[in-house]
Amino acid sequence: MKISEKENYILIEPLEAPVLDFVSVLTQKHEGFEDKNVAVSLLAYHQLQKEEVLGFLEISKVHQLNNKSFVLVSNAIGIDELPEDLIVVPSLKEAEDLIQMDEIQRDLGI
Repeated sequence: MKISEKENYILIEPLEAPVLDFVSVLTQKHEGFEDKNVAVSLLAYHQLQKEEVLGFLEISKVHQLNNKSFVLVSNAIGIDELPEDLIVVPSLKEAEDLIQMDEIQRDLGI
């Protein structure tokens, strides 16, 4: 997996081929970034199954408990198919905007 430091979040992109392998690697290395805002780009996957994306649910919940954002970036799956605990947006720009809005809300205590 490729990790890039951005201004107020880290961007994680897969190098592993199957989504489940990527989820497994991400879960193993999660301690290293659980206290940061995270955007995970799944744009390399043109087809995603609900079950594959649900693999990110536990990591997402940990971030929410730590008052940090965890956003998946994908246009290959509908958000209506996923639980509310998983935040999915279709573009990296939208992920950046969402993380920024989350940070503002946390700063304001909302």
